[in-house]
Formats: sequence, C-alpha cells, structure tokens
Amino acid sequence: QVQLVESGGGLVQPGGSLRLFCAASGSIFSLNRMGWYRQAPGKQRELVAGITIGGSTNYADSVKGRFTISRDNAKNTVYLQMNFLKPEDTAVYYCNNYRGGWPWGQGTQVTVSS
Repeated sequence: QVQLVESGGGLVQPGGSLRLFCAASGSIFSLNRMGWYRQAPGKQRELVAGITIGGSTNYADSVKGRFTISRDNAKNTVYLQMNFLKPEDTAVYYCNNYRGGWPWGQGTQVTVSS
C-alpha cells in the first residue's frame, strides 16, 4: 500500500513562492507517472501538474509558466515549485499517481493572501 505525505505549504503573499514536497512509500513510485492536484473550498479536486517516469511534464493552463513539477526517483519524492503565486492558487495540495488511484494523503494547505 502506497502512502503519500505532502508538506511545504503555508501562508504567502501574492507574488511569493513556495516549494511543496511529496514523499511516497513503496518501490512502485519510480514506475508511475505522478501528479500534483489541488482542491479549493467548494470546488472539485483538479490536476495542476504531471510528470512522467522519464521527466516529461504537463501543466494546467492556470499554472503554466509559474509552477514546476520535478521528481527524484531515488528519494521517492515529487516536488512542486510554485512561483508568482496568486490568491486563486489557495487550496489544499495533494500528490498522487496520474490517475489518482492511490489512497490520498492529508495534503498541504497553501494560502495566498496579503
């Protein structure tokens, strides 16, 4: 059973940056395309970034050019560098495999506010 633990969230002013971390247990991490998701209050969870086993990436239009996803297979960790944050980026952020098929972690809260 894969366990996912997200961290790195916090309160940041508009225009600021945060780096999120997702640690995954289990050796199958390196065999899976991974994704970062977010869920804002009253909204459905949405995929914001994905990364293949080989490192190819894709992004939602709303974060393209501001967010960067990366991974370290040796450390079973996926990262999300978030720059030029906007209030509309406020949400709980989660990682999972690209299909969202593993048990969800607790997520990490990101709040963008002045």
